[in-house]
Amino acid sequence: MAHLAGPIAAALGLAAAFALDRLCAVRGLLPPGFRQLWRRVLAGSIVAGFLAAGVFLPLAAALAGLKIEPPNLSKIETFQLFELHLIMVAVMGSWFLLGFAGLPKPREAPAEPVPPIEPVPIPLEGMEIPAASTEGAEEMAAQPLPEPPAPPPPPPPRVSLGRQFLIQFGFVAPDVPKEVGLGLTLGLGAWLAVLAAVLAVAGILIAVGGQDAVPHQPPALIPLIAALPFAVRLAISLSAGIVEESFFRGFLQPRVGIGLSTACFALAHLSYGQPFLLVGVTLLSLIYAFLVRWRQSLWAAMTAHALFDGIQLLVVVPAVLKLTQGVSGKAAAFLSCL
Repeated sequence: MAHLAGPIAAALGLAAAFALDRLCAVRGLLPPGFRQLWRRVLAGSIVAGFLAAGVFLPLAAALAGLKIEPPNLSKIETFQLFELHLIMVAVMGSWFLLGFAGLPKPREAPAEPVPPIEPVPIPLEGMEIPAASTEGAEEMAAQPLPEPPAPPPPPPPRVSLGRQFLIQFGFVAPDVPKEVGLGLTLGLGAWLAVLAAVLAVAGILIAVGGQDAVPHQPPALIPLIAALPFAVRLAISLSAGIVEESFFRGFLQPRVGIGLSTACFALAHLSYGQPFLLVGVTLLSLIYAFLVRWRQSLWAAMTAHALFDGIQLLVVVPAVLKLTQGVSGKAAAFLSCL
């Protein structure tokens, strides 16, 4: 079964990328550059490759009976902690450039020719004109001259590539400081709500005899990250809030919907090795998803996400991990499973 992990992940990645392409087409969100088949296929292949390796590989490994060990942070460089986020940025950038960059300018429609206006005959001075002709001339003079057709409206101004990027991924908002302030408030509320929900789910599992599903130790990766310098943990929190929200809520959600984007977000965290972790991750993902739908921009969700990770990595987990008693170990496991 172990040799099937790669093919399973690749198949799931291709299926998700195909769903992204078809849903974009159905919802009218297919980029104009994708009218060229090579652009569309290349963009889909890039997305499929990332989804296979970064989202579905942990699931495929679990189905194949493999266990992915977390990296040893003491043996990697600091910049390698941000590799997955950098890859997400590269995937979004590639998809966007293939869809919107390097396109020919739209041709302006030629103006319709203006029909010539027939001149009205004007009698010369002293010339006698028959009565019939005079009557005809008077009738023609009384009729208003036909107005020339209105010129066609000018084409709309072309949106710059940078502005188009901000629009496509949800960075445009009427009042960014207001959105950030809202995200700070809701981020703290989300932390409290999800913590209560995780503890409630754990209590229910223990009450029905499912205590084996409740972790007694935090994921191995969490203490390693919590031991990093303060500045690095702060950078990780900010990077997670900005990049993960941009990819899962700014890129995927408008195109594939809340359900599929939330599933991808949750599966991307399965590499921590504890399925119980997905309870808190899924709840958080849904909170951020509906926050983006409500605010129609990413700013509040990015702020809430970064604040949540900052509270976890900078305050809660380091403080709890200092306790060595058994009850504190369970608390650390609960708090890190968000």
